[in-house]
Amino acid sequence: MTMIEKRWQIASRITAAADEALHGYPPILRQVLFNRGYAAHEEARNFLKAEPPFDTDPFQLSGVAEAVDRLVNALKKGERIAIYGDYDVDGVTATALLMEYLKSAGADVLGYIPHRFDEGYGLNIEAITQLSDEGVDVIISVDCGIRSLEEADHARGLGLDLIICDHHTTGEVLPNAIAVIDPKQSGDVYPEKNLAGVGVAYKLAAALDKKINGKDSTIDDYLDLVALGTVADLVPLIGENRSLVRQGLKKIQRSRRQGLVSLISISGLKSARVTATDIGFTLGPRLNAAGRLDSALDALALLTTRDVFEAGKLSQQLEAQNRKRQSITRGIHAMAEQIALADKDIPLILFAAHPEFNAGVVGLAASRLTDQYYRPAIVGHSDDEFTRASCRSISEFNITEALDQCADLLEKYGGHAAAAGFTVRNENYAELVDRLGVIAQEQLADQDLRPTLSADMELPLSDLKPELLDHLKWLQPTGYGNPQATFVSRNVKVMSSRAVGKDSAHLKLTVSDGQIHFDAIAFRHGHWHNNLPKAIDLLYLFEVNEFRGRETLQLNVRDIKPSE
Repeated sequence: MTMIEKRWQIASRITAAADEALHGYPPILRQVLFNRGYAAHEEARNFLKAEPPFDTDPFQLSGVAEAVDRLVNALKKGERIAIYGDYDVDGVTATALLMEYLKSAGADVLGYIPHRFDEGYGLNIEAITQLSDEGVDVIISVDCGIRSLEEADHARGLGLDLIICDHHTTGEVLPNAIAVIDPKQSGDVYPEKNLAGVGVAYKLAAALDKKINGKDSTIDDYLDLVALGTVADLVPLIGENRSLVRQGLKKIQRSRRQGLVSLISISGLKSARVTATDIGFTLGPRLNAAGRLDSALDALALLTTRDVFEAGKLSQQLEAQNRKRQSITRGIHAMAEQIALADKDIPLILFAAHPEFNAGVVGLAASRLTDQYYRPAIVGHSDDEFTRASCRSISEFNITEALDQCADLLEKYGGHAAAAGFTVRNENYAELVDRLGVIAQEQLADQDLRPTLSADMELPLSDLKPELLDHLKWLQPTGYGNPQATFVSRNVKVMSSRAVGKDSAHLKLTVSDGQIHFDAIAFRHGHWHNNLPKAIDLLYLFEVNEFRGRETLQLNVRDIKPSE
């Protein structure tokens, strides 16, 4: 496997003024807080308590007041409401949240999630027509719809009232809906611009609840769903997202949601200790597996069922689908790598499309290519007429802005700076590849394209005390935008090592600085085993490893370099 050498960027030492201002905190935590932009005691305290730094009144969001008025009217008249969501975890949790809340308010409500392979992403005309035929009066789109201009016009033509509740980047023109809620739309004054789709859905539900129930609110009961969707969608865990996920994790840790309890159990986790990392790497992939391989309706059913037997059956089904998804992803990644690097040189942007690629997994394969080669990657499934692709990108290249420059070639597209998707007619695919290649050449040709790994500080292994882990817990929830604390230790002696895992892909080792020994695990670094120097530099996370009921301290190694 080709490995791109990584840069290590170690944060500057805390200033004397900041060190004094944060004097009440342990020294290592002071440095970590300083690295995250908190150099004053009060700011640091608010961050550690995960309190939003601004007014979170949902009525600040453009379109919320109009949407609430329409939904209050629908409740009074007993009109039928459909929640139309995306098939990823963000969309499924947003759908579940609004379905459950509206049902609790007495609404006649149903959920609709399009089939990835038959219908594709977002609102589609056939589904809107079907919902109209089923007597639906109001459609609320969640985690999709902000670029669905034609579909919005179609809904209006059928006499349906459409409320768009999305968080993706808007186009130049907004859909013709009775209410458009998206914090990224022009003129919106809501201070948190990085809410996930489920976060925006939660704000709509909170506004409606405020209108209906005033202070007698139970809206926080749905924060477990907000935490699941927010972490899984990789939005920054800062600002209000940090607060929502912190509260949501507490709900998950004492969850009464039967499907979630079953999923946690079958995943080998313990409810009381679930973290944001567990959502990102364990729970999220299992919930996503349903929509990637078949229909996301099973994931929706799992999150909304109260039947313990149905929950057990569905969680087992998602577990099996996730294992199958992992196998398919490995195969597509290997084949996509061959296609993208057919000329052997690493291009500035990687392309791979093939009729045999599973459309539900191409995004994961693109993500692996981006991680491996540090290039924007586009992987797609081609049929007789269209190529439907997922894109993953790097910080130096905004993929959605690049697609904006190719909009005339695309049937539909949308996404964020780092991730997007599109549909293109096959006759336009070659020109799209050429045009994106030119854009990449303009933006990336003069850049040193290597991934950068950031570390909070250098320290000797002997500074890694058990109480440090207690201090680092205050940083939770960690994830995208709020990374875990990362450290570098130099000139560490390798006491023992062995390759482990499937295909010997990982490395287990024991290291020492002459005073203390630590076990370490280095995922995807098995290639070091046969040429590991006796002294190495490590960039790592400090964590607790639990195995068969026994807890030990270990280093979770992110990168290895020979010591100079």
